[in-house]
Amino acid sequence: MASIESKDIRKIVVACDAGMGSSVMLATQLRRQLKDQKVEVEHTPVNAIPADADVVLCHAGLAGRARATAPDTVLIPFRVFIGDPAVTRLISAIKSGGTVGA
Repeated sequence: MASIESKDIRKIVVACDAGMGSSVMLATQLRRQLKDQKVEVEHTPVNAIPADADVVLCHAGLAGRARATAPDTVLIPFRVFIGDPAVTRLISAIKSGGTVGA
């Protein structure tokens, strides 16, 4: 499993599939919570994850496709769009320091 030090995270990508709006809400929430950090949050389709992504967040059901698109990027799958513990841990690690994805 890939990992990254939180201080090295510059770009988080929220990858989605259906375009139902839930992942857009998650990206907006992340931008708000990380506004004082030097972290860009982008929302993209799961098949178009940019090469410069440091961390990819996607629903667990899309994790296989995300891994195929960005095999060397830290992937954090989640189950619920708002309040998922995996997302909470990522935010906490960025704010407090530590390793993400280890």
